[in-house]
Parts: sequence; structure tokens; C-alpha cells
Amino acid sequence: MTVDWPICALCGRPIPVDVPQSAHHLIPKLKGGKGGPTVLLHHICHKEIHATLSEAELARSYNTIEALRSHPRLAKFVAWVANRPPGFISRTPGRRR
Repeated sequence: MTVDWPICALCGRPIPVDVPQSAHHLIPKLKGGKGGPTVLLHHICHKEIHATLSEAELARSYNTIEALRSHPRLAKFVAWVANRPPGFISRTPGRRR
């Protein structure tokens, strides 16, 4: 029997049904992205994105998964979380500012 869990767009790990998940607007709603494309993420991955980048930075320069993965802090986070089980939950550090 295979489990057909969705895949996190940022880290590429499966998202188990009992793990918090969230939809990330590639262009923030406050910056014109309401109704725009979203991607499904582990909640921990979503929190790391928003702890790293401002709404303006997300809208201007980091509005694709490829761009998000290219950010140095997020690339380091993805490499770190890749070694964790799909259900891993942890506190996310505060904003960098």
C-alpha cells in the first residue's frame, strides 16, 4: 500500500495528513496576489519563508518556488529540513530584522 501524500513545494518532502500544512500565495495578498497562484507547503516551511522575507521582497523578487529556493537562508533551511522526517515540526526562529 502506498500513501499518496501531497508534496511540499519548497522542501520536496511529503506532507502527512496529520501535519500542519498551509497554502502560500506566491505573490502576497497584500501586494496584489489575492486570487493568484498558491503552493502547498509544510507549515514549518511556510513560517520560514515569512520569517526570512518581507511581503515586498516576496512580491518583487521571490514570487516563484525557484526564487525562494535560491535565497541563501531558505536554501540552507531546505538542506537542513531535508534530513528530517516528513512529520517533523519545530519552532521557527524569529524574523531576521
